[in-house]
Amino acid sequence: MTQPPPLILPDPLGDSQIVSARAPGIGGRIRNWFLTGVIVAGPLTVTAAIVWWFVDTVDTWVKRIVPVQFWPDSYLPFQLPGFGVIFAFIGLTVLGFLAANLAGRSLIRLGEAILARMPVVRSIYKSVKQIFETAFSQSGTAFRKVGLIEFPAKGSWSLVFIAAPPGDAIGERLPADQLHISVFLPCTPNPTTGFYFFLPARDVIELSLSPEAAAKLIMSCGVIQPEAAALIAAHAVKRVHEAA
Repeated sequence: MTQPPPLILPDPLGDSQIVSARAPGIGGRIRNWFLTGVIVAGPLTVTAAIVWWFVDTVDTWVKRIVPVQFWPDSYLPFQLPGFGVIFAFIGLTVLGFLAANLAGRSLIRLGEAILARMPVVRSIYKSVKQIFETAFSQSGTAFRKVGLIEFPAKGSWSLVFIAAPPGDAIGERLPADQLHISVFLPCTPNPTTGFYFFLPARDVIELSLSPEAAAKLIMSCGVIQPEAAALIAAHAVKRVHEAA
């Protein structure tokens, strides 16, 4: 005797749950559209604000130096931004060209000799000059490598920028049986502040991570993570070169 199939009662909540999961309401759609708009407009707005601030600042500084008759604003009924940046670029390029020649180097040495006779100004000038030469040097290695150190406690690791080895005045006071290097430990989210100290080179784990990626990781408080595949590939290439 054939038994009738079991009676299946419809679930009054099942269809509504499926519909709500697959098709959000008008409120959910508006929220998603709004968040998408924020994600698209946010970076553009911040970038435009930073660029506008930079251009306006340079224009304001250059206007104090360049005579008024050379400014297009004097002949146009509206203000034309950006010419300060162009004037600054041309001026710095010409200055670099003159500094590369013998006459320009002679003038620079003469100016530095005059500054060296000023008690307070010479200290400021020498310090700032050394920082600029180190930061913009093509052959320098300072802050171009990223590493890990065990800080602030055992088992906790922090990102650092590897700087230059200690000088003779500091190196001779450090333990002679170990090779020491200097590192800069930036703070989050402002990487311009932090801690600078010397420690043994064996305590620093060098990473295959660019300084730009490390800066993004620090400033974003870990939100922007570097590409894992790129790190693994770079580390593998480095190991192959070291083995060769």
